[in-house]
Formats: sequence, structure tokens, C-alpha cells
Amino acid sequence: MKIEHQISQAVIEAVSELYGQTVPEELVQLQKTKATFEGNLTLVVFPFVKISRQRPEDTAQAIGGHLLAHCKAVARYNVVKGFLNLVIAPAAWIELLNDIDADDSFGRRKAGDDAPLVMIEYSSPNTNKPLHLGHVRNNLLGWALAQILEANGNRVVKTNIVNDRGIHICKSMLAWQKWGNGETPETSGKKGDHLIGDYYVAFDKHYRAEVETLKTQYISEGMDPEKAEEKAKNEAPLMKEAHEMLVRWEHNDPEVRALWERMNDWVYAGFDETYRALGVSFDKIYYESNTYLEGKKKVEEGLQTGKFFRKDDNSVWADLTKEGLDQKLLLRADGTSVYMTQDIGTAAMRFSDFPIDKMIYVVGNEQNYHFQVLSILLDRLGFKWGKELVHFSYGMVELPNGKMKSREGTVVDADDLIATMIGDARRMSDELGKFSDMTEEEKQEVARIVGLGALKYFILKVDARKNMLFNPAESIDFNGNTGPFIQYTYARIRSIMRKASEAGITPSGTLGDDMPISEKEIELVQKMNDFTVAVADAGQNYNPSGIANYCYELTKQFNQFYHDYSILNAEDPRQKTVRIVLARNVAKIIRQGMALLGIEVPERM
Repeated sequence: MKIEHQISQAVIEAVSELYGQTVPEELVQLQKTKATFEGNLTLVVFPFVKISRQRPEDTAQAIGGHLLAHCKAVARYNVVKGFLNLVIAPAAWIELLNDIDADDSFGRRKAGDDAPLVMIEYSSPNTNKPLHLGHVRNNLLGWALAQILEANGNRVVKTNIVNDRGIHICKSMLAWQKWGNGETPETSGKKGDHLIGDYYVAFDKHYRAEVETLKTQYISEGMDPEKAEEKAKNEAPLMKEAHEMLVRWEHNDPEVRALWERMNDWVYAGFDETYRALGVSFDKIYYESNTYLEGKKKVEEGLQTGKFFRKDDNSVWADLTKEGLDQKLLLRADGTSVYMTQDIGTAAMRFSDFPIDKMIYVVGNEQNYHFQVLSILLDRLGFKWGKELVHFSYGMVELPNGKMKSREGTVVDADDLIATMIGDARRMSDELGKFSDMTEEEKQEVARIVGLGALKYFILKVDARKNMLFNPAESIDFNGNTGPFIQYTYARIRSIMRKASEAGITPSGTLGDDMPISEKEIELVQKMNDFTVAVADAGQNYNPSGIANYCYELTKQFNQFYHDYSILNAEDPRQKTVRIVLARNVAKIIRQGMALLGIEVPERM
């Protein structure tokens, strides 16, 4: 941004000297010059017309003349109506390239001790099943958002809330008791989360059979089919047993609690393995089995202070009609909590643990209403960030063959997906001959990096608010807007750097301002400089896809440059030096940009 800042200051000085008025920097609108006109940056002159009391063209001419005379960054200019197109001097671009080259953390702002503390919640798994494709999108978005906000100068705490209680947990526990025969992850050879997920599916299978039998019986007795089905669901013995187990859990039954802890430990070990494979982690993990009690306490406090009310059946509610909503249940008639209560409790525990300035929830868009209500309730309960909490609402991941249903066992399992992507990357790399002169260990590591890069990039390049169709075959392509395309370009540049080093060409220090730089090279420097804007925009708008698409555009522009111009075989040694510095900084920015998305880049491919 150094050139833009120089020009902005020079425009402010020009307006002051020409028209006797001081204007704020935000009035100076600079943009990239359209390809049909000569120039690098264009100043929008219309905001200054009232000050100059001249035609836009005359105002532009006057400001342009002043810039040419007093700002060394401006080489020449032209006027098109109310737009002043500025050609930036080559020396200014060399200076900018030197700045980028000298800054190992280019594009990032360091967080000070007094920087805002942002907490991000993501993942939120249930302990009755393994992570699936939907969780993959959630985790990748949450991790990327954390990296991007850190790069924008925030302190970030990454948290997870584990849904480890409720009827769905009891279903898996009951099924294991009935049909498990003491099976464990060790005896079965399965990851713990997969083992428990199998029993969740088994419960549903047996429950459906019971419902169908009862429904047939009720219909034969003359009951309406719709009512028969509803009654069968309520009367099915298996579901009644699951509810009885939940009540025993709520009352701290030692046997039920011991089983619950044992099975949850299996699941957590499985989750941790998947998180490591995805490259995500958390600073703090909360558990609903703890937070729901804190939530009940907060609701009782709100009841005593008149923020909530109790109905005749003993249930507790929040009246949100003044906010244009309805009434919201917080405690059932039997005193048990609902999801909203648990979220209030989790918020209270987090606020006690950390001085949060902003809270961001990475949760699917089917929960939009829930977080609208939660924001109002937290604000009502006195949490300073409640009113401004951010629901990072994202769309669902769909498959070519339809939506996923975990209780039917038709999900795309995260572990299977990761293994498939790595396998596909290995197979495709072998077919394309990209693994020459590598050991087997190196081949496997590159396949891991490329396979996961393909998965992560394909998901993160899509605007998070949109539903998306995940296509593994398309994601692994080495051409087009894909992770492997960007990774391959990075590896290609690193290969060029190694060859340059072997030839004794390793530019160090700063480039002289008289070094040659062509228009295509200037365009590449300008694109590299846009990284700072891309990072800032992604942080301001909570938009990881902005970083993904910037990396693609930079990569595409470099490849075009590399196609048109030789780097190591440039005839002029000074030109060769400039291009090597250009290339190594493109690689640096690609590496840093992809890292913000949690994507690794290989040194060789």
C-alpha cells in the first residue's frame, strides 16, 4: 500500500495548495486503471469538483500537473473526463518490490497486548457419530477465519463445544449395551468415533423396525395411518428405554455415567485423530454436560430479575415480542434445559474464562433464527458482546447423489474422505509423472499435502454463505481454480529458486531504483501488493474465499508471466535479478496466503 499512500498524501497536498482546503484521506479514491487506458492508478476527481469550482477535466489536469511536479512516484498522467490516470514511475515499483522482499510477514499485522480478543467457536460435534463432510466445511472455515483474524491484528481464541449429552448420545449407549457384546475400538480395529457411530445407526435400524411393527398393528385395529405412525414412534420400547437412560444420566446414575464416560473417551480419541489429519486444533474445549448446568443457573437468575417469566406448567420462557419475534422456551416444565439454555451457559463460562471483545459462532445457516434469539438473550443478560455476536452462517455441503443422513449411515465420513483425497492425489501424480526422483516417503508426504490442499481449497474458495456441491474429481485437477494448481506453481517457483542458487544467483539486499522493470512485471508487483487488501477485506467481511481467490489470481498471473518471459535465461543480468526477486516473493505470498486457509504447499512436486 506504500504507493497508494504516497499518492493519497500528494493529492491532499495538491488540493490544499491549489484550492486552499484540507481534505480527509478517505475522500481520495484511488483504483486500478482500466486496461483500456494508460496508467496504473486512477484518481476519481469528482469529490474535489465542489472545492475547485471547475469542470472535472480541468480539476484533473490541475491535480495531475501538481503531482507530476511534486511527487516522484508519478511519471506521467492523462485525463479521461473526471478520472486522472497516473503512470507510476518504475523506481517506485522497484522500491515497493524491495519493501515486499524485506517483509517476511508481508500482508499481516501483529497483534499487540491490547488488541481485540476474538473468540471463534467451530466444529461442535456430537459424541454419537464420527465427523462428516459437513463438519469438514465447518472446521476448515473456523480455522481459516481464525488465521485471517490473527493476520488482521486480533488476538484469537479458538474454541469447540462438544455435544456430549442428550437423547442421541443415549441411543448409541443403549445400542452398544444391547448388541455390542463388549466390543471396543481395540477389539474391533475401528476408530472410537466410528464404532459409536455404527451403534447409532444400529439403534435407528431396530427402532424403525419396532415403529413399523406397531404401526401395522394399530392400523389393523382401525387407527388412522398418520396417527398410528405417531403413536408407534412414541410407544416403541427402544425409544422409551433411551429416554429412561437419559433420565438416569440426568440423575447421575453411576452405571450410566461410567458407560457414558467410557464411550465418550473412545469418541474423543477418534475426533483428535481426525482433527490432526485436517490440521485444525482448539485453544479451549467446552462440554455441554458442564455448560447446561451453568445455563440453567443463568436462566433462573434472569427469572428472578424479571428478564424471563414462568408459565403455569412451570416452564420458563423469554418474551421476545418487542423485538419482533415470538416467545422462546428456556426450561421445560420438568426443569430440563434446551439448546438455547446450553448456549447461554457456554457463553457465561467463556466470558468468565476470557475477556471476550467479540464472539463468532461458525454454525450452519439452518440455525440463523437460533443465533438471532441468542444475541438478544445474551444482551439482556448483560454480556457486553451479546448484541454484536457474529453468527458466521454457512451453507450446506451437498453431494452429487443428494444430502447426507447420519442416522441412516449415508454420510460422507471425514476420515474416508481424507484418505480418498490423498489416494487420488497419489494416483494422479503418478499418472502425470510428477514424482520423479522422490523416495516413497516423499511421495506419500506430497500426496498428503496435495490431497488435503485439494479438499480444503475446493471448500474454502466458495462463498461460505452459499450451499456447495463437493466434487472430489474436480477438486484434485492440476489445472484451473484448484488447490493443486496453486501448489504446483509454488513448487515450480521453488525449483527455479534452487536452480538459481546452483548457478550462484541469489539476490540479497535491495534492488537499485535504476533496475529495469517491464509493464508485465509492474502488473505482477501491483498484484502482489494487493495481498494486503485481500487479507484486510477477508478479515473485515469474514470471507476466507477472498483469500483463496486472490491466491488463484496471483498464481494465474504469474504463470502467464512465466509463459511469456524467461527468468533464468533472461539476456540482461539485471533483468534476471529482478525476475528472481519477483518470483521468490510470489512464492512467499502464495505460501502465506494458503497458510491462512490452513493449506500447506510442497517444496517439490
